[in-house]
Amino acid sequence: MKVLVSGGTGLVGHYIVEELLSAGYQVIVGGRHAPLPHFFSRPVDFARLSLDPDENDICAFDDAYFFVHAAFSHIEGKYRGGEGDDPKTFHRLNLDGTVKLFEEAKRAGTRRCIFVSSRAAYGELAPGAELLETMPSAPETLYGQVKLDAERALTHLSGPGFAGASLRVTGVYGDRFPNKWEGMIDDYLRGKPVSPRAGTEVHGRDLGRAVRLMLETESARISGEIFNISDIAVDTRDILSEIQHHTRCPFPLPAVADKANLRIMNTAKIRALGWNPGGPPLFAQTMRRLAEAQPIADPSSTQV
Repeated sequence: MKVLVSGGTGLVGHYIVEELLSAGYQVIVGGRHAPLPHFFSRPVDFARLSLDPDENDICAFDDAYFFVHAAFSHIEGKYRGGEGDDPKTFHRLNLDGTVKLFEEAKRAGTRRCIFVSSRAAYGELAPGAELLETMPSAPETLYGQVKLDAERALTHLSGPGFAGASLRVTGVYGDRFPNKWEGMIDDYLRGKPVSPRAGTEVHGRDLGRAVRLMLETESARISGEIFNISDIAVDTRDILSEIQHHTRCPFPLPAVADKANLRIMNTAKIRALGWNPGGPPLFAQTMRRLAEAQPIADPSSTQV
């Protein structure tokens, strides 16, 4: 079956595409530009797709049995605050443009739509709160509000013949390059201070498996639903420990960050469908691979 994936060339979308390809799906990557040759491990098709709500992209869905929407327009490197000084355009593209794609997918006869949302849709609840899909949401950022409103639009459109589900995803890490932690790793190896900070993460491959699960589960169990996607809690010291060990970097690691106040996402709902993320072993494996890509420190040339 063919799956149209918007934003498939992005850092997050790439993991989704690769998981679907490995499972034997035919993938159509939707976006403004076709991916470069050999960008993916297997051949993919390409369809022109835009977040501009004034553009008609219904033809992109002609061959798509499923639609995975991972595209998002934002300032590079930022999701929260990704609107910069143009919140109107940010809202227009990421909400109005997203809803347009949902509606076109439904009109074209696409059977399922999976929306890559964000934990930001919850908002900043009390420190240490457990995040459940059933709890009220009160996002304090435009990013979170746009994601929440898009979730609601997809739920409204969902019904017989068009099953829509939203995945509220925490931070996504992985072993691909470029990597989300490259800047921090580079700062540490150069002796620049790295602040202690803790957060929740999920590996990109596990996100890809969650998307695949949404496509393969009985539609009645996922249609109109929201699922939390999260796995581990780590801090900057956890991330850099393997880097220090492998490179023999002489600089001290950041202090241990307090994880007690993290708002942990409860993932029992999607685990009940069979999702089983990699946990600490996959994190350790990933950090070893990232560490092995770093040069061994030369003690005679270290500088702050």
